[in-house]
Amino acid sequence: MKTVAIVARILLGVMFIFSGFVKGIDPWGSTYKFIDYFTAFGMTWMHPTAFMLALLQNAAEFVIGFALVVGLRMRETAWASTLFMGFFTLLTLFIALTNPVSDCGCFGDALKLTNWETFFKNVVMMIPTAIVFLYRNKYCPAYKPVAEWGWATASAVIMMAISIHCYRHLPWIDFRPYKIGADIRQGRIIPDDAPHDEFETTFLYKKNDGTVKEFTLEDYPWDDPDWEWLDTQTKIIREGFRPPIRDFNIMAADGWDITDEVLEDEKYTFLLIAYDLNKSNKKAMQKAMQIANYSADNGHRFHALTASISGVQEQIKSELKLNYDFYFTGDVTLKTIVRANPGLVLLKNGTVIGKWHYNDMPEVSQLKPNLMSFALDGQAQKSKKRLNRGLLLSFVFFAFVFYHFRSGRIEN
Repeated sequence: MKTVAIVARILLGVMFIFSGFVKGIDPWGSTYKFIDYFTAFGMTWMHPTAFMLALLQNAAEFVIGFALVVGLRMRETAWASTLFMGFFTLLTLFIALTNPVSDCGCFGDALKLTNWETFFKNVVMMIPTAIVFLYRNKYCPAYKPVAEWGWATASAVIMMAISIHCYRHLPWIDFRPYKIGADIRQGRIIPDDAPHDEFETTFLYKKNDGTVKEFTLEDYPWDDPDWEWLDTQTKIIREGFRPPIRDFNIMAADGWDITDEVLEDEKYTFLLIAYDLNKSNKKAMQKAMQIANYSADNGHRFHALTASISGVQEQIKSELKLNYDFYFTGDVTLKTIVRANPGLVLLKNGTVIGKWHYNDMPEVSQLKPNLMSFALDGQAQKSKKRLNRGLLLSFVFFAFVFYHFRSGRIEN
């Protein structure tokens, strides 16, 4: 039983750490998911709390996972994990039955699960959760209470700091279909042999004697005068292939679709992404004029994409004295492309070769004639910094875990 308890604790802890981390490095993604839920449940008044709730939930998951793996405050941790899993198991059952949103977002964009898959995953994970809970009084204290609470607090602070850093810049790891190196053209393709949606159509008819009956396409009484048609219902019984990128469209003010024109351009294209102009950083919007001028002088494209209506576009353009026009793209697509408002994206042949948060938007003086080289050099430097941070955190974590297990502080 001791081995089973250890395995259950580690397995549950790893799941919590993974869930908290992949969402924690993308706090905007978690925020959007909270907003989706609040909207679906008619709780729009909760929208202002979405970001803080996202930070707290992600940090809580990470701390619970860390405490489980290391064995900190196991009585409290067992209760926390049980309450957490119990609540979300019931919630995901309700979501699976009602389907208010198509993706629960339990693992962010790192791992997409349907609502039913999420529920069944939670049901399975309730097994190690129950084992940990039942075994909660048999765990030896890892350290003195002050030290245990200190380690738990430190893990929360670290996860919150990572989330805030990714909020002010960009996620450390980009799991979305618009990540650097992604070919947007390929992401939109639907293979010829891809499965299509399968539908089921039913008809509701009423007979002269008042009997109401449901029929299928094969047996509905379309030519029987004794039956009166009441309603037709069509539902998807099996979803077909969904390309990773479905709604990437760029529309000019006159209604002209320039999407293919942009994606097929062999030169460079800068896209300024500002899904909501009323909430966009105004200094960054003005700074982008330098990029627009640079693009015009060097034969590159520059397009500002927004989901704001034309009236708001004209207002912001006049207020900030912007020298560039806006094009329309759906807000969900823009939020998916880059986690910033505004953010800057660099394309070549429809491939993403650079992305910047408005806090990191490059100065024109930094740009090289070879923008590919500039983007790749910048990405290499960012990757090196993230790798160093990741290695340092991983070393500290695994050294701590190794010391902890080597010292024999496990279960009775």
